[in-house]
This record gives sequence, C-alpha cells and structure tokens, in this order.
Amino acid sequence: MSVIQYNQKFRKSVLAVITAATVGLFSSTTVMAADMSNNADNFYQSSQVNIQKVTFKNQYNMQVVGNLVIPKNLKKGAKSPAIVIGHPMGAVKEQSSMLYAQKLAEQGFITLAIDLPFWGESEGQPRNVVSPDMYSEAFNAAVDYLGTRDFIDRERIGALGICGSGSFVISAAKIDPRMKAIATVSMYDMGAANRNALNHSQSLEQRKQIIASAAQQRYVEFTGGKTEYTSGTVHELTQDTHPIQREFYDFYRTPRGEFTAKGADPKTTTHPTLSSNIKFMNFYPFNDIETISPRPMLFITGDQAHSKEFSEEAYKLAGQPKELYYVKGAGHVDLYDRVNLIPFDKLAAFFEKNL
Repeated sequence: MSVIQYNQKFRKSVLAVITAATVGLFSSTTVMAADMSNNADNFYQSSQVNIQKVTFKNQYNMQVVGNLVIPKNLKKGAKSPAIVIGHPMGAVKEQSSMLYAQKLAEQGFITLAIDLPFWGESEGQPRNVVSPDMYSEAFNAAVDYLGTRDFIDRERIGALGICGSGSFVISAAKIDPRMKAIATVSMYDMGAANRNALNHSQSLEQRKQIIASAAQQRYVEFTGGKTEYTSGTVHELTQDTHPIQREFYDFYRTPRGEFTAKGADPKTTTHPTLSSNIKFMNFYPFNDIETISPRPMLFITGDQAHSKEFSEEAYKLAGQPKELYYVKGAGHVDLYDRVNLIPFDKLAAFFEKNL
C-alpha cells in the first residue's frame, strides 16, 4: 500500500484531489472519503503560538520527543501553567495531540505534546512495542522537563490523555502528585479493552487464545523470525467492515488524519506488535484511582462513543473532586479532531481553575 503524503500548508486546497487518489489506492469494495464535518481539523496550524521541538530523557535514559507549544503573547518573566498531552494509542503527536496543544495554548497555557516511547520520534526498539509502564513514565518524564523550565510554574502542571493515553496518564498520576489536574478525552482503558473487549464481549477462553498466540510469536522473534502486528486500524474497507473500524479508518487512513512518522512504514502505523500487545493484559490503571484525590479529574466522552464505558467506570471509581462530561452527539473519534464538537472551553476552564 502506498502512503499518501502531502504538504500540510496546501492540505485544504488539495483535499478533494487527495481523497480521490485514496480511493484508487485501496482495493476495497467500499471506500469512504474523509468526513470533514464539524470542522475536522487535525492538522490545525495556529498563528497565535510558537512551536519548538524538544527532547528529554525518561527515567530509563530513553529519549522522549515532544512539541512545546508556547503562546506568542506570553508575559516575559512570568511563570506559566503547563499541560502535558498524550496522543491516542497507536497514533503519534501529530494526530489529535497537536490540535489540543495549540488550542489550549491559545487559552494561555504552555503545552507539551509528546510521542510515547516506541512511537513517532521517541526512542524505543522494536518500534510499535506495547509497554504500559514506559508509556506512563513518559508523562512523568514530561513533568520532569516542564518543571525544570524557568518560565513554567512547577506547582501548576496538568496532564491530558486522549484515547489510550487517558489510561496512561491516570497510571502516571497515581504515583506523581506533581500532576495537579488530570483530564481525559475519549478514554480507553487499554487493559480492560484487551482483557474483556468492548462491553465485556470477549470470553476468558478467547483471551487465553490471544495470550497463547502471542507467547508462540515470541519464539519466532527470538530466533530472528518476522515481526507480526495486531489490532490497529484496517487498511481497506469491505462490506463486512465493522462500524467502529470504519470510524477509525476515516481518521487514520484518509487525509483527515493520516500521518506516517519519518522512518516508519505506513503498513504498520497504528498496529502494535503481536508479541507485546498482551502486556496490556497486566495493565490495571483504574486500581487505586481514588488515591489521586483531592487532585481534580475531568473525564470527557461523547454520548455516542463506543468507548464511553471506560470514562464512566473511571468516574465511578475516582475520588472527589471529579466530573464526567458528555459531548452531545459525539462519537469516540469525533473528539480527536472535530473542532466544533471538542469542548476546548471546558478543558481550558478546568485547567484554569485547578492550575
């Protein structure tokens, strides 16, 4: 499969042409064009901010890469509040995170959109490996970085996780009181999603079969065999493609949100390695979530989102203060990039009050 690459500067003017090219690239019986409704704008570029690529080490001496977004009207000499932002599972910082980072920076916050280890520009080999501990640690390391900048108030650092990063940021916050306010958007509990699937639709026997398959794959890779990948977003649509996969496809496999990081293979974007994905089976981010209290938590989900069960469960278990906010008419992926649906004002008010 070819990767569609285009200059973001001219993205909107050539969108129709690229979408037509996309149709020709996929050998599916049914192909959806990018749905740009509700002002979908993943590749938003703000004129009100400055963006600087930064690198810093995590506690394991691995390099984490992020984009530091600073408001142009930042007062000189002032110490500002800051927010670290994590991308959806299998994505990179250019997908959803940078939209949020710029929109919140326009509200006066310094923001840092990071690539999780093994993804995007951050270090980690093999690529696309699942490591919940490393993912959570990246948020802790981001606080290290932000809290040592002389223009940031280390007592006013918050965190925001989108999709899978919602569960990673909760895991990080449980052991890092430096995160003063925690928000999630369209959260996936990556542990529960892999153990039980959506709506607890996966049986224990099915789970054991997945684990057995991954364990056998370790032998293959240990002896130099081919790396296999799992889950992620399909690369073509058919008449039988599930509606949830169609939802992800419209973002990750069309010009709406498709992005392949430098050095990556478009055939493996969004796909974790098969042998490592079972690490999620041992990931329980909501255990002891109540211990984050009295630091405030905000859970945002679409009222039509297939993933809302995870935000609802986290809210149920969390201590006070907490809030569960439903975006009317929004699905899971809608809150990745649909500017008319994403409650940026709600997020800004939450962080302004608590930072």
